[in-house]
Amino acid sequence: MLRVASVNVNGIRAAFRRGMGAWLASSGPDVLLLQEVRADDEILADHLARDEWHLAHEAAEAKGRAGVAIASRLPMRAIRIGIGTGAPGDSGRWVEADLELPGGEALTVASVYVHSGTAGTASMDEKYAFLEAVTSRMAAISDDGGLAVVAGDLNIAHREVDLKNWKGNLTHAGFLPGERAYLDRWFDELGWHDVGRRLGGDGPGPYTWWSWRGKAFDTDAGWRIDYQMATPRLGERAVKATIDRAPSYTERFSDHAPLVVDYDLG
Repeated sequence: MLRVASVNVNGIRAAFRRGMGAWLASSGPDVLLLQEVRADDEILADHLARDEWHLAHEAAEAKGRAGVAIASRLPMRAIRIGIGTGAPGDSGRWVEADLELPGGEALTVASVYVHSGTAGTASMDEKYAFLEAVTSRMAAISDDGGLAVVAGDLNIAHREVDLKNWKGNLTHAGFLPGERAYLDRWFDELGWHDVGRRLGGDGPGPYTWWSWRGKAFDTDAGWRIDYQMATPRLGERAVKATIDRAPSYTERFSDHAPLVVDYDLG
């Protein structure tokens, strides 16, 4: 059994101050995919104990922003940093690695953090350009026909069941038809499995993000914007998906909850 956990930590230092270490010890992932690390290589390694993990990390050019990482108990055969656009705003948003499974086969994993964007502004153009690059890379990975998972904070809710207040967000970034169409393409045309939805039921929810502000967490007024997307050979082996929602607002270590998936590779 392979356990893959993905979480936007909203800053690795802040997350550990709020109790992420206890969650990590209890959840026991084999592969940990992080977004919004907001730290350099040394700080990340210090928080994840250097001798326990193989690490791959892309920090953002802008200090204190974005940042994606892979921490693996499995050996890393290869690491690929970035999605290749060269756009400054795309740094710290994609890191990919080939891991060696016990039987010798490779598992490709990627941690992705998509721009949030604001409808009607240049930031949406940047988001769409990044999504185009992600689509090209996911098509290439899918064409290889191997075992792969791309996971992270997409900042897009796919369907109405993926956010509480969908009617109030029809014209807002994160639920625009143009954004949602990319997920349609990944799942329907490229064949990737939306593991969280397949194993999480028909909805509404379960959600993965709630604003720090107001009563969003207490009333479960959330969004499902964190995903694990698997190629068919891996997706069909996903047997359990858990959103590790904190018991209370004060016990949260991030505004996102971890998405933990077990894959039966036996």
